[in-house]
Amino acid sequence: MTEVGHRPVTKKWITGRYGIMEKKNILTYEGLQKLEAELQDLKVVKRKEVAQKIKEAREQGDLSENAEYDAAKDEQRDIEARIEEIEKILKNAEVVVEDEVDLEKISIGCCVKIYDCEFDEELEYKIVGSTEANSLQGKISNESPVGKALIGAKVGDSIHIETQAGILEYKVLGIERSN
Repeated sequence: MTEVGHRPVTKKWITGRYGIMEKKNILTYEGLQKLEAELQDLKVVKRKEVAQKIKEAREQGDLSENAEYDAAKDEQRDIEARIEEIEKILKNAEVVVEDEVDLEKISIGCCVKIYDCEFDEELEYKIVGSTEANSLQGKISNESPVGKALIGAKVGDSIHIETQAGILEYKVLGIERSN
């Protein structure tokens, strides 16, 4: 651990270009593959599609009042922004090898089964980096309040999490590999 100013900085941050600290993006192998596939699609397929739309809109004549041209340029800008975003994520990626996940305690890349004491129900989550988090798919970030509290917990542990909605209480029922 090093210090920047008076703040300790953990390995979650790496030095980027111009000495600016950039956040490491923790990804599962599945998340890495999805981002690489999306990047490939954007560069190979979507760029060509939008270039064709721009070409067709230019052929219609006056660009100053051409809605198709404006829409195609907006789409091109969005595609290029997403390409840049994905490239930045991948540049600072740290991939968790899920086969090597320690099943003694909760860590990124594992599936956890927990019991919600308040609502008397079992929940199952996959702990992932913030880039992959999607609560609708049962993927929670290691940086979320619940994710932070679960990291390092063992089967049988009771977890208390202070949130805006009040204190949540969970009991860890199981830890498994996600694949």
